[in-house]
Amino acid sequence: MWKPTERIKYQALCDQWPSAQEAANSRLFSPLSYQNLHLKNRTWVPAMVPWRATEQGEVNDDVIAWYRRFAQGKPGAIVVEATGIRDIPSGPLLRIGSDSYIAGLRRVVEAVREASDGETKLYIQLIDFLPIRRRPQREKYLSHFLDITDNHRERLQLNDDNAVRTALVACDDAELETILTAKEWENLQLGYRERVTDTHLPAVASLPEQLPELFAAAAQRAQLAGFDGIELHYAHAYTMASFLSATNQRSDGYGGDLAGRLRLPIEVYRAVRERVGSDYVVGCRILADEIIDGGSRLNDAVHFAKKFASEGMDFISLSRGGKFDDAKQPRPGSAIYPYTGRSGYECMPGYISDQQGPFGRNVTPAAAVREAVRTAGYETPIIVAGGLYHFFQAEQILELGSGDIVGLARQALADPDWPRKVASGNGAEIRICRYHNYCEGLDQKHKQVTCELWDREQLDSPDVALSHDGKRRLLAPQWEPAG
Repeated sequence: MWKPTERIKYQALCDQWPSAQEAANSRLFSPLSYQNLHLKNRTWVPAMVPWRATEQGEVNDDVIAWYRRFAQGKPGAIVVEATGIRDIPSGPLLRIGSDSYIAGLRRVVEAVREASDGETKLYIQLIDFLPIRRRPQREKYLSHFLDITDNHRERLQLNDDNAVRTALVACDDAELETILTAKEWENLQLGYRERVTDTHLPAVASLPEQLPELFAAAAQRAQLAGFDGIELHYAHAYTMASFLSATNQRSDGYGGDLAGRLRLPIEVYRAVRERVGSDYVVGCRILADEIIDGGSRLNDAVHFAKKFASEGMDFISLSRGGKFDDAKQPRPGSAIYPYTGRSGYECMPGYISDQQGPFGRNVTPAAAVREAVRTAGYETPIIVAGGLYHFFQAEQILELGSGDIVGLARQALADPDWPRKVASGNGAEIRICRYHNYCEGLDQKHKQVTCELWDREQLDSPDVALSHDGKRRLLAPQWEPAG
């Protein structure tokens, strides 16, 4: 992963925690109600992909145990991982692309309600993504996968396609780059990836016709499964975020200026709202800043947030970065990973950082978005996340009006009992995230995600579920307050 050149090492520390009474009187543990959104407290566990579903995208016991464990901490809300709206192969990622997934997802809902005593709301993040392939081996790509065209034949002055392939393999990289098109060279260096701007591809050109119904159908399934609401994934490296991006220069009315880039996200939201009704929670996650050259910046996010608020979104969750555009070149046989460049660092900053440090880098942009939404006359709750780990940090965010809800992702993974421990006056017992991004490293390799702070504890206990390699426990140890 990209790291700042300053390379200053930070440590997440907190030697002061509130008493149970102080926590009870705090903003963080106060309820929130807005339109359909009703939370018992303002702690929020954002969507995290744990790589625990089956290869068919189905719920299994590991998925249920994962969400049950977070629910035992009784946060105000949990957002289930990015869940694919199409019923297409995507590895061990949850799917909701057909009715066959409803029963399994209902088991997750039931587990969370039971484990949290009904205190935690459960939402599901709906996502669409375009095809992406692993970076090919050089010789295999040139010998088998590359479509030979007249351009190649002319440049090499060869007519026989086999001879063309042999000549291409023999070229050094400098010469090869002058022969291949920019897209062919990218496919070789990074792997094939479709973009929303590839409108020469019929499937991409027709996305505005396809996606509103796909999202609406998925939202209806989530409602039938018993989720309290949905989060539309309009962030990071995926389809809807790509439509919002300033890099989207489609010329069919679904790109270019702000109105064009907003058009499909609004149409998707309206289709979803019509399908699930006016009394169901529908929110979205967007980027406060894409952190890429030519990408959307804070002023874009402000515009988007005001528009989504005017449309009636029940919440807006803010992230930043996490784009393919500046990702590092993968090894042959691996897929490009959108959290390896600078934008990826800004999404998941680590303990090696710059003068600003890794903690709360998204707070100031979130405050600007919230202020703009309020000035426009809307009370839409803004969710702030990114490098947040202690109570007083969260309380200050709420006190200063930088946000309305505080998202704890890596910190919740490090200690799912964070809300219970703080609320009961046991904050000193919290496992504080080190921000080493050990979890991110596992995610990049598509391994079951765990935390270095607990995944080697009590491995011999008979009731401990282990990772596929048998070397790590899959869930944080149980906790109960003393006495």
